[in-house]
Amino acid sequence: MRPRRSALFMPGINERAMAKARSLACDVVIFDLEDAVAADSKISARELVRKVLDQGGYGNRELVVRCNGSGTPWWDDDIEALAASPADALLFPKVERAEEVVELRKRLNAASGRRQEIWAMIETPRGVINVEEIAQSPVDVLVMGTSDLVADLRARHSDNRDSVLYALSRCVNAARSEHRDVLDGVHLDFENKRTFERICEQGRNLGFDGKCLIHPSQIDTANRIFGIEESALLHAKKITRIWTEALSAGKGVAVMDGHLIEKLHYEEAQRLIAFSELIDDV
Repeated sequence: MRPRRSALFMPGINERAMAKARSLACDVVIFDLEDAVAADSKISARELVRKVLDQGGYGNRELVVRCNGSGTPWWDDDIEALAASPADALLFPKVERAEEVVELRKRLNAASGRRQEIWAMIETPRGVINVEEIAQSPVDVLVMGTSDLVADLRARHSDNRDSVLYALSRCVNAARSEHRDVLDGVHLDFENKRTFERICEQGRNLGFDGKCLIHPSQIDTANRIFGIEESALLHAKKITRIWTEALSAGKGVAVMDGHLIEKLHYEEAQRLIAFSELIDDV
């Protein structure tokens, strides 16, 4: 379990921005070599990201690099250069089949002396169709790419995201069925705090673990909404206490404030308590 409330994309060609991320309150830093880097800067960006990773200084933040996609001129070199880097994970765009992840796992295992995580972006109709099989592959985290998905669907962006609601729910279900984490996609209108907060609430209600971000101003909102409120933490601790007392009395259920408490409530309470402790360590 790792807190992934806020995953901030950083342009892999902008050394100043990547350095600033060392002091930001995001849980995850994603160094982007794909969309944020022009074709003539891909090689220099890769070298710069590798240098920044080697320098370290990011504390407990999870470090991820989004590589260029399969079929591009930079695909093989990205994997070769970053497989043995200090990055915790490599994020791959437009993953559409489980077989892709299996091959990536083999390549990373051969190139690195440690297990580097594989994160897969689900951002095409084919990826959504095959997301259950992808979740069953050696993938670690699923990441929604809602901007590309809306374009491929020939749909329209809307504040309620009804054009991708099916895809969002299906990907959450696939991730949970295989005990994977899943992150919601970016919100491009970063200056509109009202719609961003509403979409974060929607993503949290759907079951996402966190939100991908494009600007530091979005971090606090994502951390708050995908985090744990003090009232929820106190509630979880109360459930734990009452359930423990019920077990000691030889009971299989308990009652708290007029509501039935079962093992599933206790297990969820334990998860929330453990998660809050991890957040405190970030």
